[in-house]
Amino acid sequence: MAEIHPSAIVYPGTVLGEGVKVLEGAVVGKQPSLSPRSTAKREPLPPTVIGDGTIVSTGAIVFAGSTIGARVILGDQSCVRERVTVGDDVVIGRGSLVENDTTIGSMTKIQAEAYITAYSTLEENVFIAPCVVTTNDNFMGRTERRHELIKGPTIRRGARVGGGAILCPAIEIGEEAFVGAGAVVTKNVPPRKVVVGNPARVLRDVPDDELLGA
Repeated sequence: MAEIHPSAIVYPGTVLGEGVKVLEGAVVGKQPSLSPRSTAKREPLPPTVIGDGTIVSTGAIVFAGSTIGARVILGDQSCVRERVTVGDDVVIGRGSLVENDTTIGSMTKIQAEAYITAYSTLEENVFIAPCVVTTNDNFMGRTERRHELIKGPTIRRGARVGGGAILCPAIEIGEEAFVGAGAVVTKNVPPRKVVVGNPARVLRDVPDDELLGA
């Protein structure tokens, strides 16, 4: 049975798993309000689904059409937009925003105030440090050509992105790669490499003892 605080709003049709907690002022199942100029999809959205044991913390918002896995923590004032899929055992930190049409794999951790842009893919066991910024539009709203090219980054299994890093549109962070704090990533990062700087450059290999399963 789910626990819903009296100040929370859960929209009709929302599916809440066993042991879900929706805390003070949280909103689940919200429909998006789009600008007339928005490029986002406008088809009807299915109900939000929240998996067993997930906590929607104080002031967090989950939009309609998104599916949240089991044992997920959605931190205070975090926001998950429409058509997002979040795997099991994910943490989305305080004040972080996950934009529409994004996929987040199980065991991934997104820390406070991170921005995950629309049309991004984060695989399993990814680590996103505080204040990371991802982007998806090289034209920044100019030209019609941009519509077919909008794409967020793809962050492969076990990759780690340091605090305040900026990831440019459509780049790929390879499996188990490490992006240093404050790096500006303008091109693909090879698997198991450490990159630093602006623009980011390869510094060295990720040590073997830091690899998953080491």
